Amino acid sequence: MVVVGAAATPHQWEPETFQGTSSMPYKTHKIALDPTFKQRHWFSSQCGYARFAYNQALSDFKSGLDQDNFQSWWTLNVNFNKAKKRFDWTRSQDQRAALYAIKNLGQGIANWVSKRAKFPKFHGRGRKQSYTTDEQSVQVEGKKIKLPKIGWGRMFESLRFTGPIIKVTISRTAHRWFVSITVDTENTEVVADNATHPVIGVDVGINSLATCSDGTKYDNPRPLKRYEAKLRRAHRKLSRKVRKSNNWFKQKAKIARIHYRIAYIRNDAHHKATTEIVNRASAIGIETLKVTNMLNNRKLAKALSDSALGGFLLKLRTKAEARGIPITEASQFFASSKTCSRCGHKKDDLTLSERIYHCSNCGLKIDRDVNAAINLRPSTVG
Repeated sequence: MVVVGAAATPHQWEPETFQGTSSMPYKTHKIALDPTFKQRHWFSSQCGYARFAYNQALSDFKSGLDQDNFQSWWTLNVNFNKAKKRFDWTRSQDQRAALYAIKNLGQGIANWVSKRAKFPKFHGRGRKQSYTTDEQSVQVEGKKIKLPKIGWGRMFESLRFTGPIIKVTISRTAHRWFVSITVDTENTEVVADNATHPVIGVDVGINSLATCSDGTKYDNPRPLKRYEAKLRRAHRKLSRKVRKSNNWFKQKAKIARIHYRIAYIRNDAHHKATTEIVNRASAIGIETLKVTNMLNNRKLAKALSDSALGGFLLKLRTKAEARGIPITEASQFFASSKTCSRCGHKKDDLTLSERIYHCSNCGLKIDRDVNAAINLRPSTVG
């Protein structure tokens, strides 16, 4: 790692990982806040302060490069602490917001040095608002949370995980403020026993979000399709506003709220379906989707993006692994829809419009998606 207080050479930059392992399982719960006007103003100020510190440190780093001085993030932080004394307004801010912003810059520089990402850019006001605060000063009691310098605030739900708090980040999406709390659940996590539950295959699609091998289906809300006309009208109104005028910003906020609603209708359906599937399965079989390849079909691209099938499978995989449920992924070229779940006969001429699978070999008639889900069961795939 970089030597504290010393100038760093390019090879000394190493990324700082923040992830759970088998011996230290970290879990993050993102909860919507119900802040007062004063608290919303405070959150906005800290996001601005974090952006200010990030940009000042990045400017300092770039000037050091011009002088062949490759500075570590710690040096950038020390320099910022000296420079901020010129601004009286910084004294009342949460200094951890600036510290973590500069540490994030250090991570970005490490990624650039390792050629995993491009050189960091300055953050503008249009960027997503967020800041990280001191986790040691945070207290959580039920649906209440105490944050540094602002005191107690209300949350819409309680923290699901127990254990020491590792990281706390405040962020804003559209009109809503959230707190993301990362907890070390190493000594508090209880793994449920699902050994007596059945083995389930899960087929995903556009018409039905997920179909299980036992015949259970979960509806796909298709929120983008539902709000497409409203979104189009909102963008049309925006195009008639003077760019960056007050009315332009108000209309931008309205569009952001529509996108927020679309995203959370989709996420709500995904979380409810994946949680229910994981709670009643001892093993799960899923298909391997190459979403980027599927999006090349211009007739299905919008519907596929609206369904976010890749995100659904990721949530299912993450929740299953957290509960110790094995996940089996079928081969990318496994024809789950075209293969008969009774005799194994493959029907090459099956079209997308055929919703009932009819096997010409054994005479089986079954719902197309249920047939695919049965074929995806681990015992079948393995």
